[in-house]
Amino acid sequence: MKLALWIAILVSLILSGCDSKTSLQRYFVDRSENKDFVVFDVSPGIINVDKTKLSAEQKEALASFDKMNILAFKTNKTNGAEYDAESKKLTELLKDEQYQQLMKVGSGKDGASVSFVGSEDNINEFVLFAKRKESGFVVVRILGDDMNPNNILNMISVLKSADIDSTQLEPLKALMQ
Repeated sequence: MKLALWIAILVSLILSGCDSKTSLQRYFVDRSENKDFVVFDVSPGIINVDKTKLSAEQKEALASFDKMNILAFKTNKTNGAEYDAESKKLTELLKDEQYQQLMKVGSGKDGASVSFVGSEDNINEFVLFAKRKESGFVVVRILGDDMNPNNILNMISVLKSADIDSTQLEPLKALMQ
């Protein structure tokens, strides 16, 4: 009897300790089977570049990048209400205290924001959320280790000169058709 009581207490403590809030990662996973969404990952292998021609800062930026998770929702004549509801859910998720907003542009129905998780010198995740009622929205999670704003700027310069492996972007191309 004592053992059963201790197990019940342990299970209740574990369950009460679980966070019932939806995370952005959970949001991506939950939408992966929905026909109105396209969810996919992009690995660093998408960036084909001659590393011998990169500066030390560009090499550091490339090394800090682990992967990108991309979620896109395309609006059509029948899913306007779903767009509104999902856009609102994402806006609320990004208001969580773990996400620090770097910038926001646009109005309530159209716009974009850039947020991050971590400290300014040790960023674990950048999040870009862009939406437009007429076309839909996209959320891009850039995951890495010890990233900083300079890494992102250097990564952009690497991308400009890189040969991008577009096969990883096929799900996004299919959505745009």
